[in-house]
Amino acid sequence: MSYDNYFQNALIAGRKPTLAPALINQVLQDVAAAAIANTAYLLAENQKDLDRMDPADPKYDRLKLTAARIEAIAGDMVNVALLDSPLGKQLSETNMPNGLSITKVRVPLGVVGVIYEARPNVTFDVFALCFKTGNISILKGGSDADFSNRAIISVIHNVLLKHHLDVNIAILLPPEREATAALLAAIGYVDVLIPRGSQSLINFVRDNSKVPVIETGAGIVHTYFDESGDLEKGAEIIANAKTRRVSVCNSLDCLIVHTNRINDLPQLTHILKEKQVELFADDAAYAVLKSGYPENLLHKAKPEHFGTEFLSMKMAIKTVHSFEQALEHIAVNGSKHSEAIISEDAKHIAKFLNDVDAAAVYANVSTAFTDGAQFGLGAEIGISTQKLHARGPMGLDELTSYKWIVKGDGQTRNP
Repeated sequence: MSYDNYFQNALIAGRKPTLAPALINQVLQDVAAAAIANTAYLLAENQKDLDRMDPADPKYDRLKLTAARIEAIAGDMVNVALLDSPLGKQLSETNMPNGLSITKVRVPLGVVGVIYEARPNVTFDVFALCFKTGNISILKGGSDADFSNRAIISVIHNVLLKHHLDVNIAILLPPEREATAALLAAIGYVDVLIPRGSQSLINFVRDNSKVPVIETGAGIVHTYFDESGDLEKGAEIIANAKTRRVSVCNSLDCLIVHTNRINDLPQLTHILKEKQVELFADDAAYAVLKSGYPENLLHKAKPEHFGTEFLSMKMAIKTVHSFEQALEHIAVNGSKHSEAIISEDAKHIAKFLNDVDAAAVYANVSTAFTDGAQFGLGAEIGISTQKLHARGPMGLDELTSYKWIVKGDGQTRNP
């Protein structure tokens, strides 16, 4: 099967005149309203996907839509509509001695391809952010979520048609793997690819794509409980970071504890015990926890448990003898996504925030906040863990590039 028609339609849609900001915002609000109005339909189609997946699969929670989640997605789209558009924003202006006026302004990336797994919310999020920034979106969802994605794209297309707009502004490719291969090779059609999913998916896209890739990496997330950490504050932060929603990339994977506070582990983990979190503890932590933590939920950690993104009710515990050792453990085992410290030591907090190499670093806050909406971006197209172009939650600004506009009055350049 040839996918050229999909890509050519995307190029044609991208060449049409720029839409007025008021129209863009109205369409986004109308899609948000349509999502809520079609909740029953979206949930019914989503259930078809859920029926094909084992509920024990870590992807199940990401796949699942609920009325509350659809309402939250719609709210994010409204938030995107209310944000100022970055398009045309002047980044710099220089008036040269020769009379040239040179300005640098934000423009769309162009055609944005997004490859994602069982995450139907991504379909709405990508459309909203790309549409707001004048980009064309080509979506390649996983077969696990195909019923959900096709239902969502139909809701979006119906709204576009009501506004007499080209539905190829947002294209959903077929679910088969051949479509992924075509997208990876779409030189001249696609300006950038953004993978969202497991580390294996991200690695595959990075290793095989012939078009530029922005990596939205896996989240191997740590929280370090420092020698001066507040116990009550720490227990709440750790529990929220781990259990709020275990299948997302900002959920906690490894708790690092200073050995001088190791006897506080039972109190630090008491909420985790209530929520049936399975722990993989190093020898020192295991010795403290074994008398009070449920035997079926407590295991001795193996080396592979450190540096693992669990995406489930599982968490590792590592004890360290110093602040520096905690930083070293994060540097070796982290994925540069989100890292946190719980401490009352101002010097340790400042050094942690300055020295830890991650897209988002936290002090006395749950890592659950690594999210575009929580950062005031309206929504996100992913969490970038790389350093070129974008890093952290990718919102509107991150979906733009820039161009130079040069104005003169007959100047010519001499040798």
